[in-house]
Amino acid sequence: MTGYRPHTAQLDVAGELLTLLGDVTTEPRRDTQLEALTLAVAADLPVLLWGEPGIGKTAALTQLAESLNLPLTTVIASVHEPSDFSGLPIIGDDPAVHGVPMAPPDWAVRLVRAGRGLLFLDELSTAPPAVQAALLRLVLERRIGALQLSPGVRIVAAANPRSSAADGWELSPPLANRFVHLQWTHDHDVVVRGLGGTWPRATLPRLAPEKLEEAVTFARRVVCGLLAARPKLVHQLPSSETRRGGAWPSPRSWEMTVRLIAFATAAGSAKDVLSLLVRGTVGDGPGFELLTSIDRMDLPDPEVLLADPAAAELPERGDLRQAVLDAVVAAVRKRPAKSRWDAAWALLVKAVETGAPDLVVVPATTLAALRQDDWDVPASIEQLAGVVSVSQGADRAAARVAVKASR
Repeated sequence: MTGYRPHTAQLDVAGELLTLLGDVTTEPRRDTQLEALTLAVAADLPVLLWGEPGIGKTAALTQLAESLNLPLTTVIASVHEPSDFSGLPIIGDDPAVHGVPMAPPDWAVRLVRAGRGLLFLDELSTAPPAVQAALLRLVLERRIGALQLSPGVRIVAAANPRSSAADGWELSPPLANRFVHLQWTHDHDVVVRGLGGTWPRATLPRLAPEKLEEAVTFARRVVCGLLAARPKLVHQLPSSETRRGGAWPSPRSWEMTVRLIAFATAAGSAKDVLSLLVRGTVGDGPGFELLTSIDRMDLPDPEVLLADPAAAELPERGDLRQAVLDAVVAAVRKRPAKSRWDAAWALLVKAVETGAPDLVVVPATTLAALRQDDWDVPASIEQLAGVVSVSQGADRAAARVAVKASR
């Protein structure tokens, strides 16, 4: 019969079709999640990807391993026994002399022989507490039984929220505190383009050799400065079971944060990438406090702004701009002078012209109250009349000073 193919031939054709479907390419594309993941992998910190089923966590890890040319070893944590991670006891020639060694599983032996690789612990939230306890040593000390994983091996895990995990468990606090937690979500454009055959390419961050020492100094100064001012943030074990299974601050997670800030600084990573990593290590609250302190360290010196208001560059973000304007007014209050007062008004005018006018209300009112008797009201104040009644405020402040002087 013409056109007839045996079943085996049809399977060969099906195989060709499957090969074509699996033939995809990658391209350089900005992906904040992927950048955060690769930076944490470069810093040799265990990463835990949280996301709903089918969101692409496993696919992202497979693509990451291919991009970094690392052999991928996938271990489904929930289908293993605790002994699979702590090691199986074996009887030697003389247990009384040599003890009972703990034999590692075959996948760990292959990883050590390869000397490098990506160990993917999948379905972590479905692993029972006994298995989670056995994973502690693997994640922190990188040991399985008597075997030490090579420095070239990186550890990444994935988990579904308990609400969407089959027979799910909350992560134990000791295990959770050993990971950098990243919330993995899908990007519509990335998915559409990927289904068309082109996915984002994961690349390790480029660390600038000349920035390494500076990056370490900066990271330590930022973290230590925050913890010195906020000692309660050093260790905060959450009260709820769910939050204990995520990111929270401890001396261990702050040490991880120092490493991540140093790597992000040396790599010149964007702030949104650093935000994901910091909040994924010490939690949202402490993380935002740390990020705010970093932002404030980058704020311009108010004395430099007062010296040349025309050349001043104010931050675009509202909270940072507000902080700069408040600092300028505080500098004038500390060392009052007519020229500095006028320069501060010029900066407020620039703030109105280049940003949200409501940000100048409080600093303008405070600055008006600093006016001394022999200081003429600068013409620039009139440009702020539509925002606040600055001229009237300055006059009332001068009247109050005159009344006090006459008493």
